[in-house]
Amino acid sequence: MPIIQITMLEGRDQETIETCIRNVARTVHESLGAPLSSIRIVVNEVPKNRFAVGDKLKSEMQE
Repeated sequence: MPIIQITMLEGRDQETIETCIRNVARTVHESLGAPLSSIRIVVNEVPKNRFAVGDKLKSEMQE
């Protein structure tokens, strides 16, 4: 049973995240031959003030 964890900054709309989940599941299914029903995907959304690059919080960085 493949378990895929995706960590991303919060802020994307629900439809975009669901599309990502479906695409990742299909890719894993095709590349590993795993049945879709056995694939688990977990999306963790992280607030920008809880993610840093070096000593700079993403909330401090300009987009």
